[in-house]
Order: sequence, then C-alpha cells, then structure tokens
Amino acid sequence: MPIYNKLVRDRIPIIIEQSGKTFTTRILDDEEYRKELQKKAFEELEEYVQAETDEAALEELADVLEIIHALAECHGASIEQVEQIRSKKAEQRGGFREKIFLIEVHDE
Repeated sequence: MPIYNKLVRDRIPIIIEQSGKTFTTRILDDEEYRKELQKKAFEELEEYVQAETDEAALEELADVLEIIHALAECHGASIEQVEQIRSKKAEQRGGFREKIFLIEVHDE
C-alpha cells in the first residue's frame, strides 16, 4: 500500500474511488495547507524543469499556475491582484523577454 502524505487536487479522491480503491485523507488546517502548497510548488516546478517536450512543459506550467492561484487565495488575494503586481513590476523593472544574462557589476 503506497503512502503519499502530500497535497492532492480536489477530485483525486473521487478518481481513486472510481478506480475501485480505498484511501485515507484528512483536511489540512490553514497553516498546514500553505506549507503543503509551497512544497507542491517546488514539486511542480521540478517536474517542469524535467519536462522533455513543449507539451509536457505546458502541462507542468499549468500545474504551477494552479498552485499560484491557490497560494494567492491563501494570502487573501485574487489571481488578478497578483497579475496587477506582476504587471507593475514588469513596468518598473522589465520582464525577461530580452534574455539578458548579467555577468557582473563593477563598483567604481
């Protein structure tokens, strides 16, 4: 019997049940939920980094985005608010489209 001890998507218990298997779950408190979302973010980002095709990469990016939506909600914000912050930072500091790789900065 595999033991997972990890946060899963809301419909996973239904999917497991439909496959004829039984399972054990519990509902996390808010602090545990945030910590597990943070762990899940690293897990999903690692899966993105290891993706070998564009299709697989996009699947993993969708998972990362789902986690970002949930984390925004944990912090009392909407994804639209996060997008506004992202947009403001991009306006002030730029994005990453120009592919600039900083080597060093010299103090004078």
